[in-house]
Amino acid sequence: MTRLYGVIGDPIAHSLSPRIHNGWMRDHRLDAEYFALQVPASDLTGGLETLARRGARGLNVTMPHKEGALAIAKTATPRARAIGAANTLWRPGDGHWHADNTDAPGFLAALSGLLTAPLKGQRVLVLGAGGSARAVVHALHSEGASILLANRTFARAEALISQYADPATPPNHKAVTLESGLEQAKTADIVVNTTSLGHQGGTLDLGAGQGRLFYDLSYGPPAKPIITAASATGWQAEDGLQMLVYQAAFAFERWYAIMPDIKTGLTRGRRTLDALS
Repeated sequence: MTRLYGVIGDPIAHSLSPRIHNGWMRDHRLDAEYFALQVPASDLTGGLETLARRGARGLNVTMPHKEGALAIAKTATPRARAIGAANTLWRPGDGHWHADNTDAPGFLAALSGLLTAPLKGQRVLVLGAGGSARAVVHALHSEGASILLANRTFARAEALISQYADPATPPNHKAVTLESGLEQAKTADIVVNTTSLGHQGGTLDLGAGQGRLFYDLSYGPPAKPIITAASATGWQAEDGLQMLVYQAAFAFERWYAIMPDIKTGLTRGRRTLDALS
């Protein structure tokens, strides 16, 4: 019997996950199919119940459901609990959803190929304080980076960074408003955008990059205006495709105990994006 897997979100039509996962499933001759599934922001519980009735065995979770998915899951890995958000769900024989977060290791794996120095001690400006930002902050903190977390709603950024900030123990982290964060981009070693601004047609004024790394978790058309603007002002601007593929691979391994080939996932994803250009 063909097993059902998918990615849930709102919006979801832009997702490359079906292309990547279905390719890996074919590579390993698995009797499974993977779909992009629109689940409204207001109906995560109902959506998961429907998918469970239809026999879904595993899901990737994207905005705006990552925090809600963790709350609904019967159990979660220590990593997902520490982050406070889940991007990977699976439903074994007990019929309940269980949660993990593969965004954090996926983010670090993607960054590892772009950095010329360890993250420890580097000043990283993180834009946004949603579910994806939770994973990024957790990953950066674990590597000893100094984090400046900027968000439109300051209280949300402050609540997140307070989970990691300890004035007596380096690295020191700080929360600021989004406007203040953008003003301080000139002093950051790395800037990471976790906001959905690109999906809304927006862009960012980061100032002169001078070869520094700007990493946007978005990819494809939503990321293009921001990536283009950053590149034009001297940033080493990278989209989130590599993180997408790495976190997908770690989820695939969770479901099947098989680590798929990263290179083929990247190739399929990039070819799809190139076709959209």
